[in-house]
Amino acid sequence: MSGNANYRFDDVAIVSVEACDAPEIVTSAQIDKRLAPFYERTGATPGLLESLAGITQRRQWPEGVSFMEAAAMAGEKAIASSGVDRSRIGLVADSSVCRERLEPSSAVTVHDILGLPSTCMNFDISNACLGFLNGIQIAGSMIESGQIDYALIVDGEGTRQIHETTIQKLLKPDATIDDLFENFATFTLGSGSAAMVIGRHSENPGSHRVHGGFFRAASTHHELCVGSLDGMRTDTRKLLEAGTEVAKLAWDDAGDKSGWFDMQVYILHQVSQVHTQAMIDTLGIDGDRVPRSFPEYGNIGPAAIPVTLAGVQDSLKPGDGVMFQGMGSGINAALVEIEW
Repeated sequence: MSGNANYRFDDVAIVSVEACDAPEIVTSAQIDKRLAPFYERTGATPGLLESLAGITQRRQWPEGVSFMEAAAMAGEKAIASSGVDRSRIGLVADSSVCRERLEPSSAVTVHDILGLPSTCMNFDISNACLGFLNGIQIAGSMIESGQIDYALIVDGEGTRQIHETTIQKLLKPDATIDDLFENFATFTLGSGSAAMVIGRHSENPGSHRVHGGFFRAASTHHELCVGSLDGMRTDTRKLLEAGTEVAKLAWDDAGDKSGWFDMQVYILHQVSQVHTQAMIDTLGIDGDRVPRSFPEYGNIGPAAIPVTLAGVQDSLKPGDGVMFQGMGSGINAALVEIEW
């Protein structure tokens, strides 16, 4: 199937990818301990975050570290490891879900922190957990057109406020079991940041070619997961069903899938053990080739895929196939094919 949602690149590559860990670890056991009065009052069972979601811990930034500062930390690492002079970067795009303001963009702060030139365009890309993959596609298209030479995609996510707000909500005397399950996905969220420098494969020896990809939408499900910094309301079961449905639709109508079942790694959006296994079963891929970062980092939103890639990149060899499979509330799905 062809159309606007499909794209192919001739000379686009990942030059570098880096991640930064938020330093404060918050275990699922610690969250359960804080929710003990709620469990006792409602008869709910503690331990669901580990037993059901498979998440043992997640991370937080120290109080006072902004989402933009977190994104810039990863951006600095990615620029340094790329070897690219920052004066040649023509775009910085911030794909973070977490935002501290409506305007100006988060990207302008990242642009300033990193000392990028006035010729470097900067803007935010907001598309739930798919923003980073949208950023790769937009950057690649600008590079292919000759408009820019390099792009920097950044993302910084933080969970301190949303976790605290949700815990306090559940500790209120009128909170019910239904409230727990409606807010359950909130506690799967984690903090972290990631960044990627995109450039031309022909001009960057050792870079990793981005062959292309596609996006698919199932926007009838846009009410299944609605979030803000104050909380996230999710119909977990219906969201899982709808997500796997659109992922299967995207996979099946993608056309030629030569080699897709022989990728070295499949980097899926990191949500939970249940979601990961559902995607493995739905797409029919080898589960042993699916790296998992969610048990120790939780769901870091758009940063989840680049964080996971950064964690396994040293094990990849030139020529290895890498497939990104992204999913974002809305619902939107995306696949990106990489040759390492």
